[in-house]
Amino acid sequence: MSTTIALQKPKDISLSEIEAELSGLWVGQESTSGVATRAATFSMVVYEPEEFQQLLGALGFYKGAIDSIHGPETREAIHQAQSAYGLRTTARVDSETLKRLRQEYQTLPEKQKTIRNMDLRGASVSDAIASRNPSRIISLCPTLGPDTGVKAQVSAYCPIQKSKSHSLMCCEYVTLRGTKEALERVADLVAGLLIPDLPKFLWWKATPNPEQELFGRLSAIANCTILDSCYFSDPASEFIKINSLVEQESYIADLNWHRLLPWQELTASMFDPPERRAALGCIDDITIDYEKGNDAQALMFLSWLASRLGWQPTGHEFMGGQYEIQNVTFEGSNGREIKAELAAIPTSDFGEIPGDLIGLSLNSQDPNANCCTILCSETTGCMRMESGGSAQSCRTELVTALPDQKAAELMAQQLQRWGREILFEESLAVMINILKLR
Repeated sequence: MSTTIALQKPKDISLSEIEAELSGLWVGQESTSGVATRAATFSMVVYEPEEFQQLLGALGFYKGAIDSIHGPETREAIHQAQSAYGLRTTARVDSETLKRLRQEYQTLPEKQKTIRNMDLRGASVSDAIASRNPSRIISLCPTLGPDTGVKAQVSAYCPIQKSKSHSLMCCEYVTLRGTKEALERVADLVAGLLIPDLPKFLWWKATPNPEQELFGRLSAIANCTILDSCYFSDPASEFIKINSLVEQESYIADLNWHRLLPWQELTASMFDPPERRAALGCIDDITIDYEKGNDAQALMFLSWLASRLGWQPTGHEFMGGQYEIQNVTFEGSNGREIKAELAAIPTSDFGEIPGDLIGLSLNSQDPNANCCTILCSETTGCMRMESGGSAQSCRTELVTALPDQKAAELMAQQLQRWGREILFEESLAVMINILKLR
């Protein structure tokens, strides 16, 4: 376990004093504990709205801290709220529940709209990030309730190193709290806190909106903007916004894209044998099942497959129904029509990541083609995919998810390899062409 060395207790200060307070932290530290390495690798802005916990707190369902950690207490509060309002009980964030919580919050008397839960946002960052990277983390924490200006808090975190070195590698924290409107007013100050000549990251834990002044200002100066499409309320429209940023030469990283890696790698390996490689050109029947609630992973996987095989989108139809069926058609390089079906499957055991892939089938109308492939999640099995009756002639494999799909761990990996992700951009371009056909 890493240990925190308290250089100075966090304190509320005026915005003009932030840099002076940070410098004061290090003067005190170097006089007592030797040399401390500060903010030498990058600086990062983290936008942490955590509206869900705040709304649950205001409405009386949640008594815990506002910390962006959806543990048992938060899930139980969500379950209670969904039951109280007659919503589908998933105990997890979804757009329908968020919409209802916002509506209920607006009906509260003004004196009840102030959030009284302890706010721990910005107090720390994953050890996977802090222990390797002396950096400056600027957390923006929008608050509900009346606009009383912006408060700033500074602190430092120095994990004790296992080596015999007397030097410390420390993260500086600057946390700014205020209403969304108040934080918009200090966009220039936030930009000024980013350290010159070091890589600059923006981790935006909300819906990206290029028209929002704060997002537009920060994404324009960031070397890389990190998003997570698993929490998009409307993935189709949000991906279009992301693509507009990519077209402006912005480096975009979607943490949800990296969760697809095991599915992509296993799909590719299934066609590695020479006798199956030629069968790729015979694929013309695709089914992708995903956990109901978010179709981002399904759209990304289909677009990745189409981009690798040179398929051109020709149609996109939303059929609806219990499985919210989407039918997408392509034209292959050989003129063959390819049909894909995306199905949202209601599950009783919801995972932590909304919209995780459940299973996929690659097949052909040609009975002599050797391309039938079924991949299924280890947690859900292949029952629906195998119900078509041709499973015995298919190659079937179970997909093991990444050991840790949580955003903080994926974020730590992203910081080590940031830059343009050509494969993601090419897949995104295909997806946009699909969405334009809807």
